Amino acid sequence: MTRKLTKVAIVGTTSWGITLAVILAKRDIDVRLWARTEEEALRLRENGPDKRQFPGLVFPTSLRVTSNLEEALSGADALLIVVPSQRVRQNIKLVSRYLESQTLIISAAKGLEAGSDLRMSEVISQEIAPELRGNICVLSGPNLYQEIARGLPAATVIAAADESVAKRAQKIIQGDGFCVYTNTDVVGVELGGALKNIIALGAGMVDGLGLGDNAKAAFITRGLTEMTAFAVSLGASPLTLAGLAGLGDLIATCASPLSRNHRLGFELAKGRTLDEATSSMNGVAEGVATLKVVRDMAKDMKLEMPTTENLYSVLYEGADPGKVIRNLINAHGKNELSGKRWKLASLFSRR
Repeated sequence: MTRKLTKVAIVGTTSWGITLAVILAKRDIDVRLWARTEEEALRLRENGPDKRQFPGLVFPTSLRVTSNLEEALSGADALLIVVPSQRVRQNIKLVSRYLESQTLIISAAKGLEAGSDLRMSEVISQEIAPELRGNICVLSGPNLYQEIARGLPAATVIAAADESVAKRAQKIIQGDGFCVYTNTDVVGVELGGALKNIIALGAGMVDGLGLGDNAKAAFITRGLTEMTAFAVSLGASPLTLAGLAGLGDLIATCASPLSRNHRLGFELAKGRTLDEATSSMNGVAEGVATLKVVRDMAKDMKLEMPTTENLYSVLYEGADPGKVIRNLINAHGKNELSGKRWKLASLFSRR
C-alpha cells in the first residue's frame, strides 16, 4: 500500500513563507506554495527563490508553486498563513471556502491587527466556519529565516488551545535541525512574537547610538518585563514570556543584524526618517504597526508602558531617538515588577 504524503499549503511568498516551504519539502512533504498571480508563480517555478535573499537555495521537487487556490488547498493536512499581520484577514478570506475539516490552520504572522487590536488567531477565527476554529494554531519563536534557510539549527513553538491539535501540527513542522515545542497558551505565544518586535526597535536604536552592551541588556530586560505585564493583563502565562516565544524570540530579534526591526531602529538612531528606513528594507518590520496598536491598547487599559510610549514618540511624533533612549535607560529605578495596573508583583511575591 502506497503511503499517503502529508500535504501542506502555504499562503505567503514572503521570505519566511519560502523558507518554511523549502524545509518542509526537503522532508518529502507535498508542499504547495500559493502565489497571488500566475506571473509570480511562473517566475518562482522557473527561477526559484531570489538569489540575493537565498544564495544557493533551490526548490525541492516536492515543492510546487501555484496561483490556483483550489489546487493548493485541496486535501491539505495543514495550511500555513505566512504573510504580514496586516494582510492576514484578506488572505484568510480568500482561502476560507477551500478549507477542509482535517486542515490545520497555522498562523506564522507576528503582530496585532490595526483597528481591531486582535491577535492573528482571533482574526482567522472571525473569517472561518465555526466548526474549524478548533484547528487554529500559531507558530512563533526565535526564527530568523536567513539562518534556517542555510540549515542552521533553530527551535520554535506551536500553540493551540487543544494540546492534541498542537501535537498534530508539531509532527508536520518538526524536522532535523528545526525543533518544535508545543504550548496551549495561544495568547502568550502570539503576544510574545508580536511584542518583541517593539523592543527590537529600541534595541536597534541602542546599538545605533553606540551606548554599549550594558545599556542594551538593561533596555531588553526592562522591555521583557513590560511585555510580560501587557501579556499577563490579557490572560497569558508569565512562563510563556520566559520561554522561546517570549525571551527566546526577544534575544534573537534584539541581538541580530538579520532582524528587520533591529535594523529599522538602528537606521532611525542614525538620523534616517521612518519613511526612508522602511522604504530601503526588504520585507515588513512588524514592530512599526504593532507599536501603535499596543500603545493605544495600553492607554485604554491604563497600563503603564514607558518603553512602548517612548518608542511611539520616536516613530510617530518625531522625538529624538538619542534623548528618548538615554532617558529610558537613565530613568529613576523602582521595584522591578511595579507599574500602574501591572499584575506581576502579586504573581511573583513570596507566599
